[in-house]
Amino acid sequence: MKIFQAETIKELDAYTIEHEPISSIDLMERAAHELTNAIVCKWPAKTPVVIFAGPGNNGGDALAIARLLSEKGYQIEVFLFNPKGKLSPDCQFNKELVETLPEITFSEVSSQFVPPKLTLEHLVVDGLFGTGIKEPLSGGFAAVVKYINASEATVVAIDMPSGLMGEDNSENNHSAIIHADYTFSLQLPKLSFLFAENFEFVGKWLLLDIGISRQAIEEMETPFSMVEEQDIRPLIKSRKKFAHKGNFGHGYLVAGAEGMAGASILAAKACLRSGIGLLTIHTPACNNTILQTSVPEAMTELDIHKTCFAYPAEADNFDAIGIGPGLGQSPETEVAVLDFIKSTQTPMVIDADALNILANNKQLLGNIPVNSILTPHPKELERLVGKCQNSYERLYKACQLAHLCNVHIILKGAYSVTITPDGDCYFNPTGNAGMATGGSGDVLTGIVLALLAQGYETESAAKIATFVHGMAGDLAKQKYGMIAMTASDIIEFLPTAWGHISSM
Repeated sequence: MKIFQAETIKELDAYTIEHEPISSIDLMERAAHELTNAIVCKWPAKTPVVIFAGPGNNGGDALAIARLLSEKGYQIEVFLFNPKGKLSPDCQFNKELVETLPEITFSEVSSQFVPPKLTLEHLVVDGLFGTGIKEPLSGGFAAVVKYINASEATVVAIDMPSGLMGEDNSENNHSAIIHADYTFSLQLPKLSFLFAENFEFVGKWLLLDIGISRQAIEEMETPFSMVEEQDIRPLIKSRKKFAHKGNFGHGYLVAGAEGMAGASILAAKACLRSGIGLLTIHTPACNNTILQTSVPEAMTELDIHKTCFAYPAEADNFDAIGIGPGLGQSPETEVAVLDFIKSTQTPMVIDADALNILANNKQLLGNIPVNSILTPHPKELERLVGKCQNSYERLYKACQLAHLCNVHIILKGAYSVTITPDGDCYFNPTGNAGMATGGSGDVLTGIVLALLAQGYETESAAKIATFVHGMAGDLAKQKYGMIAMTASDIIEFLPTAWGHISSM
C-alpha cells in the first residue's frame, strides 16, 4: 500500500476526476457517504453531533456529512468558518444544500465566533483543514482548535487532524493541532500517522476507500509504502521434498557476554524457528552450558575469553552472520567487533551492542559488508546519526545512513520501517505495544539471520522478518495480553505465524 506525500494526493484526485470520469463534487459526495457510514457504525443517532467546517474541500466534506447524518436522524449543529468570505466551489455547493435543511442548526462564522457547549456526550467532526496546509494554524483557527481540544467531546477528524501536516511537523505549532480520537483517512494513510509523536493528534486511524483511481496509485511513484500480507506471501520460498539442512544455510551468531546469555538464547531460538539449516553460536565459555542446554539444536563455538567476545573468529564459510545481542561493550569486545567487521565479507545483521560500538567508531561504517542489515531502535540510530528533533528527521537521517553505507536498515518501533540504500521505506503494520519488552529485538535479529542464511534477498529478508515478528507478537497478545507478554512468547508463536504466512 503506497503512502503519498500531501502534495501528491491532489494529483490523485485530479487524475480520478479526469479519467473515471467523475466530477469533483460527485467524488466529494462519494467520500462523504463513506465517512458518514463510518460514523453511523460507531455512534448511534441519539449522539449530538457538532461539525466544524473550514472554507476548503475538507469543509465541503464536513458539510456533506452534516446533510447525510441529518437524513439519518442525527441532531446536527454546523459551524462553517469563512473569515475571508471565500469558499471552494464544492464547499459553496454543499453550504447551499445545508442551508435548505431547517433541521440542521447552521452558522457561518466570518468574524465573531460564539462557541457551542461541548460535553462528554457530543461527537465533534473536524473538517476545518485537510492535507493542504503548509503553515501552522494561527489566529482564529488556532483558537477554535484549542477550544475543541479543551472539551470532553469525542473528536473525529476527516482525512487529517486539522493543523497536522502530512510529513514534517518540525516547525509546527503543536498547540494548534486537533487532538482527534479517530481519524478517518481517505483511501490511503498519511506519512505523519506513522510517527510516535503524532499519535496524540491522530488517535486511531481508519482507511476509507473512496474509489481513487487504482491506475493512478500504481503509476505514481513514492518512496513510502505500507507492507501488506499480500506483499509478503509471494516472497516466501517453497521447500522441495528432497531438501536437506545444507539447503537452508549455516548462520553464525556472535552473542552473549557473562550475565547476558539470555539474549543469545532468544536470538538463537528465533533463528531456529525461522527455517535456518544450521546455526553456530560464538559465545564466551561461561555461556556454553546454558546454551547447550537451552538451545540443543545449535552448535557453540567458544571464544578464547571466558566472559566476553574477544576474538574475531574466521566466519567467511558461513552464509550469514548475526552480531550484537547481549555482547556488552568491554574494551576487548569493542576491538573484536571492529576487527570482525573489517575482516568479514559475509552479510551481517548488526544489532544492539554491535551498533553501539559502531556508533563510537563511525569511521568504520564504510566497512560494513555488502547486503548487511542494521536493526537499531530510535536511540541506537541517534547514536549513529546524531540527535533528531522528531521521527521525520530520524527517518530522513536513517535514509542517508542506508545510502552512505550501502546497507538496509530496520528502524524499529510501532511501525518498524525497512529502509533500502536507494531510500525506499517500507513500514510494517504488524505488532503491538506488548512487544516493547526486553529481548524482543533479539528475536528479530534471529529471524533476520535465518532468512539471510537461507539466501533471501536483503530487502526481502528485512521485510519478511519484520512482518512475521510482528505477527507472532499479535498472536502472543491474543493469548497473554500486552502487559504480560515476554520475548519468549513471541518465539512461541513464530511457528503459527510462519504457518499462516507460508500457507498456499
